[in-house]
Amino acid sequence: MKKVLLTGFEAYGYTPINPAESVARALDGKSVGDAEIVSRIVPNTFFKCIDFVTAAIEDVQPELVVMMGEYGGRSMITVERLAQNLNDGTRYGLTDNAGQSLQGEMTAEDGPVGYYATLPVRAMVKAMRGAGVPADISDAGGTFCCNHLMYGVLHHIAQKQLPIRAGWIHLPFLPAVAAREENLGAPSMSVETAVTGVKTAIQAALENPEDINEASVSRLLI
Repeated sequence: MKKVLLTGFEAYGYTPINPAESVARALDGKSVGDAEIVSRIVPNTFFKCIDFVTAAIEDVQPELVVMMGEYGGRSMITVERLAQNLNDGTRYGLTDNAGQSLQGEMTAEDGPVGYYATLPVRAMVKAMRGAGVPADISDAGGTFCCNHLMYGVLHHIAQKQLPIRAGWIHLPFLPAVAAREENLGAPSMSVETAVTGVKTAIQAALENPEDINEASVSRLLI
């Protein structure tokens, strides 16, 4: 049976419940077509997170790697198109779970400025919208641990020339987090809706070795 490695970050910073962890746990062991989802909960720590996921790749031997994190303030599930070789956590006033806050440091000193996701982002967004889940493409994954891990894994796959497609999905706040006083007014999405969206996106990625050649109308504008 084919394997899909699905990763979700643990709680961090101002977020006591990470939707990425909740969705990863909900989908662990589930089947999508002829593939099984194998989930891993990732430490939200610079560099350690990359080592953790690359070790999981070696262990699981997946066909796809779908990584997830939270992007508070977004109203939709967003599929990231780009990862950049730059870390700047200080702009968010955040440290990782080891207390580090990188500023201006590269993830890979010998790496290119960026990588494109190798997942079919347009097909994934179209499928999620068809399933009634708000979704869009994003070209701005931030400069904290999410972008860091996406870049690090894509760099690892490129350096090792692995036959694996990989990319990133960002999830909105959970309702319980959006209800916190400091987040009032922020959009949110239930675990159930996020699970439907991510499972649908994985199925689209498995069914589309190449992305669809069809415009994906956007309201996100980044």
